[in-house]
Amino acid sequence: MPLRFLPKQKLALATAIYWFLLLYIIAALFFWYIKLQQQNQQMANYKLMELVADDPSYLRKVDQINLEAGRKTMQFRGEGLTFLVFILIGAVFVFRAVRRQFRVAQQQQNFMMAITHELKTPIAVAKLNLETLKKHRLDEQKQQKLIQMTLEETNRLNTLTNNILISSQLEGGGYKLVREEIDLSLTGEKLMEEYRQRFPGRHFEWQIEPDIDISGDPLLLQIMISNLVDNALKYSPKESPVRFRLYRSQGAIIIEVKDNGAGIPDDEKQKVFQRFYRIGNELVRKTKGTGLGLYLCKKIVTDHRGTIRVTDNQPAGSIFTIQFPLQK
Repeated sequence: MPLRFLPKQKLALATAIYWFLLLYIIAALFFWYIKLQQQNQQMANYKLMELVADDPSYLRKVDQINLEAGRKTMQFRGEGLTFLVFILIGAVFVFRAVRRQFRVAQQQQNFMMAITHELKTPIAVAKLNLETLKKHRLDEQKQQKLIQMTLEETNRLNTLTNNILISSQLEGGGYKLVREEIDLSLTGEKLMEEYRQRFPGRHFEWQIEPDIDISGDPLLLQIMISNLVDNALKYSPKESPVRFRLYRSQGAIIIEVKDNGAGIPDDEKQKVFQRFYRIGNELVRKTKGTGLGLYLCKKIVTDHRGTIRVTDNQPAGSIFTIQFPLQK
């Protein structure tokens, strides 16, 4: 049986068992309510049969017995409705919690599959390139090409490691956010120049307004920008440009990263910022990644009191827009 069908089958089985037990509990509740009501009516009838018709207080006693039976009925109904409400509230809570755990388990499985591939690939490429350089006498151009490929894979491995470590520290509260004045314009310029050098075969365009300062964590803000640019590189055709823009507008600092890839469906636009979430099936997905990059971007932006959203680029692709409040 293919591995990809197991989580869905388990979830379907758990859901079926859950609904069966819930319906059984509710049916049992109604059953006991009917039995108690029948017992209450039998007790009232028994007490009425014991009354003497010639008793001067006969009618008063009949009213008391009926009144007591009515109070019992209201008591049973009140208790039954209370139990029913608590059962339904608990059922909703448990159902959502179980489904959430299944989703988390599936996401973690996808992450482990992705991280295994992401770790093995750069290590294997770097090892192969170094062994080639060691065993063969290559001309200068081929040597530089292999060295460049090795550096790219090393940088990719470094980015992956940073994402995992920072994500774990931010999630567990182990990372202490540093607040200092940063020249975001200078940071953006340096990063884009580095990307141009690291990926000489790709085309980068950027427009950066000078002297844009922000109070924040330098490392996290660099990771945020790098992850957005990396994401654009992964999902863009090699011949299309990756565009980066940093500017001020209407009392805010705006960062835009545009690509000309396949774009993101509307129903996935919010999900892509979830931890470990990636569009498509991990077993058939070809694009590199672990599902941590955009999650980290969202986390970093939120911690810096900003917002991030994704919209469609024209004619194709995506635009990731970050907005920070402009500091006075």
